[in-house]
Amino acid sequence: MSRNRIKNENSEKKFVLLREILKDKNAFAAKVNGEIKDVDTKIDSKDKLEILDFNDKEAKSIFWHSTSHLLANAVTILFNDAKPTIGPAIDEGFYYDFDMQPLNPDDLKKIEEKMKELAGKKIPIIRKEISIEEAKKIFKNNPYKLELIDELKNQNENVISIYQQGDFVDLCRGPHVPDTSYLKNFKLLKVSGAYWKGDSSNKQLQRIYGISFPTKEELENYLKMREEAEKRDHRKIGKELDLFSFHEEGPGFPFIHPKGMIVINELISYWREIHKRAGYQEIKTPIILNKELWMRSGHWDHYKNNMYFTKIDYLDFAIKPMNCPGGILVYKSRIRSYKDFPLKLAEFGLVHRHELSGVLSGLFRVRAFTQDDAHIFITEEQIEGAVIDVIKLVDEVYKKFGFEYHVELSTRPENYMGSLELWNRAENALKKALEHYGLKYKINEGDGAFYGPKIDFHIKDCIGRTWQCATVQLDFQMPLRFELGYEGRDGRKHVPVMIHRVVYGSLERFFGILIEHFAGKFPLWLSPVQIIILTVADRHVEYANEIKEKMEKEGLRVEIDCSAETIPKKVRNAQIQKIPIIITIGDKEVTEKKLAVRTLDGRVVFGIKPEELIREIKENIANRELRFEVQKLK
Repeated sequence: MSRNRIKNENSEKKFVLLREILKDKNAFAAKVNGEIKDVDTKIDSKDKLEILDFNDKEAKSIFWHSTSHLLANAVTILFNDAKPTIGPAIDEGFYYDFDMQPLNPDDLKKIEEKMKELAGKKIPIIRKEISIEEAKKIFKNNPYKLELIDELKNQNENVISIYQQGDFVDLCRGPHVPDTSYLKNFKLLKVSGAYWKGDSSNKQLQRIYGISFPTKEELENYLKMREEAEKRDHRKIGKELDLFSFHEEGPGFPFIHPKGMIVINELISYWREIHKRAGYQEIKTPIILNKELWMRSGHWDHYKNNMYFTKIDYLDFAIKPMNCPGGILVYKSRIRSYKDFPLKLAEFGLVHRHELSGVLSGLFRVRAFTQDDAHIFITEEQIEGAVIDVIKLVDEVYKKFGFEYHVELSTRPENYMGSLELWNRAENALKKALEHYGLKYKINEGDGAFYGPKIDFHIKDCIGRTWQCATVQLDFQMPLRFELGYEGRDGRKHVPVMIHRVVYGSLERFFGILIEHFAGKFPLWLSPVQIIILTVADRHVEYANEIKEKMEKEGLRVEIDCSAETIPKKVRNAQIQKIPIIITIGDKEVTEKKLAVRTLDGRVVFGIKPEELIREIKENIANRELRFEVQKLK
C-alpha cells in the first residue's frame, strides 16, 4: 500500500484541521483512525493518521469526484440554464450529468479552458452541513437536487452536507481535495446522452466524461495509453475479424460468431487440460433455481437487485447470478468423507446479472457471461495448501498468455454474513497462504464478498492496463447455511470449508482482454485462421489445394485466396485479417515443391519444405507458444 502512517505531532494545539496537515505533507487525502475524513476535520494528538496517495483506491475516488465538481462549476458558469444532477467517480475517471443543451467538441474545449482558469485560482473547497429546509432553498431551481434531497429526507437524514468552491455549491457527501489547485491536470474525454437515474422514461441528459491526475506526466502517459487502447478496442477488432456482435434484440447479451467460438473453444480446451491434471472434476448445473435456494445462500438479500426472475408452476425462480449454490447441491447429493478432500468441482457456468444500460461495454461488461468456476471443499487444516495450489494454477495460466499480475486481499465488508470469529480465521488463512507462497499483496479493507474474504489477481496487458480476473474466495458461511457435512477421521460429522475460485473470471471478458492484449494478432494456437495460402495465378491452385489438404489432415485451420487480386493486395487483406502465417505459391514453389512463408511481423522466408513447416507449426501449437518464428525454418 502506498501509505505513510504518521502520528499527529502537534502538541501545542489541542486541535488542528486536517487541511493544514495535508498542506504540510503535500497530500490531498487521509484516513483518521481508519476512516476517510474531510479536510476540515479537527484532529487531536491522539488520532492516528494515514496519508493516502493517488495509488490508493479511495484517494483516486476523492480526486476524480473533486474534478467532477470542478467540471460542474465550469459548466454552470458557461451555460446559465444548465442544471447539474450527479457527478460520481467511476472505475476510470469521472462523469457529470447535466440537464442542458446538446454539447459539441468545441463546447468541451471551452469547458476545459474554464476549468483550467478555476483550478489556477486555488479556490478552497469547503464542506458545510445544513438542514433539509436550507438545502431546498439553495437548490430550489434544480428539480434533480430537490429529488435527491427528498430521498435523503425519506432516509431520516436531518442534516445534509454541501460543498462550496467560490460561488458554486453542490449537494455531496464528500470528501474532497482541499482546493481547486490540486486539479490542474485533467482532460474531458467525451460527451454522450444518459437518462436521469438510468431510466429511459426520464429526460435525457448530457453526460460529460473526464479523467484527471496529480501530475502532468501521469495525464500524458494515460492519454498515450488511451490512444493505443482505442486502436486495440476489442469491439472494433471483433467486428473487423467477425468474432462477435451485439444486437438490440438482446442488449448486453453477446453473440459469439464461428471464428470467435474457435478462440473460446481453444481457451476451454486449455482450461480443461490443466484442470484435469490438477485433479478437478467437471460438473454442469441448471441456470434456473428456485427462490428458496437463493434465500438460503444469501444472494436474495445481498444481490437480488442484480438478478433476473421468472415463475414456474406459480412458484418464484431466479436465473443464477453465480454458480456456487448449484455446486453445493452437487456436493450434498451423497455422503462425503474427509477421504474425498480436497474435492474440486469445476464448471463452465452461464450466469446472468442485471447491469444498467449505461455501464454496458462490449465484452467487458455484459448481462450474461460464462464463469470458469470451481468450488473446492476441504477441511480447515487443508486451507493453506489448497489456496497455494490455486495460486500456482493461476500463475501458470497467466504466464501462458504473457501476463504479469499483482495481488490484492479484500477483507470483511460492512454488510457481511456470519460471525466475526470465522471471518478473522478466514482472513488470516488467506494471508498465511499468500505469505507462504511469497506473493506480495495489497489489502483492500472492506471489499470482500458478503460471505468471505478473497484474493484478487490483477493482470497487466501489453500497454500497461490492469484487469481484475482471477479470484479466490474463502467461505466458512455457505457450508453452515446449507448444513454441509463430511465424516471426519474421528467418525463424527464436521462442516467443510469452501473455496470459490475462477481463473479466467468471465470467459467472454477474458476473450475481450486477449483481443486487446494481442491487438487481434492471436498466437497460432488461438488464431481462428492459422494459415492462408495465396496463389499468384490459376495454375498454382492445384498445388495450393494439395498443401491445404495436408495441413487440414494435421488439424490446422487453413484458407486459400485464389482470387484475381494481386499478391500485394492479397497479403494486405491477410494482414488486415491478422492471419499469422501467409504462404505464397508461384511458379518456383510449384516446381520445387516448396513454400514462401510470411509472418505478421513482416519476416519472409523462401524455399521452405511443406513437411518442415507443418512440423514446426504443430510443435508451436502443442506448446501453445506466444510467437511463431519463421526464421527458424531456414
